[in-house]
Amino acid sequence: MLALFLIALGWLIVQIRDILLALFLAYIIMAAVSPAVDFLRRKGLPKVLAVLIPYLGIIIAIFLLIIPLIPFIVSQIESLVSGFPVYLNQAARLLGFHIKPANIEAYLTNQLNSFSRDAFDFTTKVFGGFFSLITVFIISFYLLMYNDQFKRVIARLFHPKSRPYVLETIDRINLKLGSWLRGQIILSVFIGVMSWIALTILGISYSLPLALLAGLLEIVPTLGPALSAIPAVVVALTISPTKAITVVIAYMVIQLVEGHLLVPKIMQRSVGLNPVVVILGIMIGANLMGIAGALLAIPFLSFLIVLFQSIEPKMQ
Repeated sequence: MLALFLIALGWLIVQIRDILLALFLAYIIMAAVSPAVDFLRRKGLPKVLAVLIPYLGIIIAIFLLIIPLIPFIVSQIESLVSGFPVYLNQAARLLGFHIKPANIEAYLTNQLNSFSRDAFDFTTKVFGGFFSLITVFIISFYLLMYNDQFKRVIARLFHPKSRPYVLETIDRINLKLGSWLRGQIILSVFIGVMSWIALTILGISYSLPLALLAGLLEIVPTLGPALSAIPAVVVALTISPTKAITVVIAYMVIQLVEGHLLVPKIMQRSVGLNPVVVILGIMIGANLMGIAGALLAIPFLSFLIVLFQSIEPKMQ
């Protein structure tokens, strides 16, 4: 009977995995916004206003800072993708290779179409479009509104003696997940802005889309920084090998500043993971759920580690 139950449970999880992924994302958003809500409540604001104000701030920031830049960013990215085969061919010639731009362009077009389909699948399956994205934020809103009641409901599933420990574990999970999301946003913005400044000073074409790529790939630990540097180095090679070396040095300096000054401060509350575990987690997440699985693999691993650390003392 137990085997049948586990099989049925596994089948159910597979069938509703997209819903579970969306719920997990909503929970991460709730954990990230929770400190701001607690701060506003300590200032005497009603709970509804304390929850609404951070969300309204996020929406206003998106509409004022991000949406107006989208057309320009899209045009820059399209220009970079269309011109990149030529840059790559020129860079390859400097290294003694010859690559046909037409073959590169066909490959990039195929990869871009594949990425677009994957991104569309990610949007439709996980969010179901714009309205489901709103639903994710609404769920996180209600999780914040009824956070205390939610924790008490979970605690009631356990023995009365274990309930304080369960509540403590939930708080630790919220702290880790919230710290991860806030930290990743800060680090991605820092890497993107610093990369844009460095590339602009060095006179590298398409500095904005290359910097955006660096900021986005910062979400992927270990692999992201190295992958984001490759297109910038290729573009720099078309100017001169010295310029390419300068770009590599600039990216390394930015990563050193981030790794030694920002990460210890910003991500000090996040769970540290072995680089091998990170890479395996990203690969497994991408294989199971595509882009969404790769991006959410790290917080999910952190969630599992907190659970294991909480259960381990009870097992001894």
